[in-house]
Amino acid sequence: MTHKNESAKSSAKDVFLYLLMVIMLAVGVGFFTALLWQYINVKFPDPLELYYNGALDIMRNAISSLVIVWPVLLLSAWMINKDLTKESDKQNIWIRKWLLYLTLFVASLTVIIDLISLMNNFLGGELTTRFFLKVFAILAVAVAVFAFYLWELRRDVKKKTNIHKIVGVTSSVVILICIIAGFFIVGTPSEQRAVRFDETRVNNLASIQGEVISYWIQKEALPESLDDITNSINGYIAPTDPDTNAPYTYRTTGDLSFELCATFVTSSDANNVYKGVSIPVDYYYGRNGSTSFAWDHEIGEVCFDRSIDPDLYKDQISVPRPLY
Repeated sequence: MTHKNESAKSSAKDVFLYLLMVIMLAVGVGFFTALLWQYINVKFPDPLELYYNGALDIMRNAISSLVIVWPVLLLSAWMINKDLTKESDKQNIWIRKWLLYLTLFVASLTVIIDLISLMNNFLGGELTTRFFLKVFAILAVAVAVFAFYLWELRRDVKKKTNIHKIVGVTSSVVILICIIAGFFIVGTPSEQRAVRFDETRVNNLASIQGEVISYWIQKEALPESLDDITNSINGYIAPTDPDTNAPYTYRTTGDLSFELCATFVTSSDANNVYKGVSIPVDYYYGRNGSTSFAWDHEIGEVCFDRSIDPDLYKDQISVPRPLY
């Protein structure tokens, strides 16, 4: 009996494994739920919500986290189960009971909060498919976690079972499917790099456009070339293509009109995960972060025609320039 009591005490290894498992579980479930919610946001966008730009970033963070966190969770759970098989008295160690009951508490709290949110939004008139799918997703995950760990607390560790293997394989398959689905929305790393290059090109063109307008306001004439907008005082130098380092094409098409050209490797419409949704945007920041309706582009060289309306800047032109 003395040997049993000593073996039932928590060791440093037990504390480490259970803390690691519970933390990985919380992180993994959190990112998995976030990933599901963003899929729902993309497939069922709501025109009433103005902030869409973070969806792809959240997906990327969730996918990268799950790729690391979930294997660590499975490994720690496997090591714990292996110890329980060898020393059944460890079923009653304090660290196991406290952390498993804490997991049940958090899962129960999640279900309760989820149901309150469902009722609150129902009373507020939100009856969209998007909302019900989000509620179902978090409810399903929370109930699954609660059911499994309630069974884990009550089971007899001396009896052999395949439940752990079934749950591990099933959860891994589900997460793998969600990760693969994410690549169809987020894109592969090479595709995302191409998108970032094009976003930089759009930002550069917007910057050049702003300097061209500022030049016209100051001199009431368009610059002849991009060299004319180089400013040694504020340090502005016209940016170049981030990939090839080639200068962007600028040419005047009239006294008040000009065009800017760049070569893109992706289509702005293809990169827009919220296709067909009317989303309020301002001139520079829109559906794809830095890309807005004014800079929509296809693959290849695209030129953007711009015309200056003097009436929009007459107050700035009439202001006397300070003498330095």
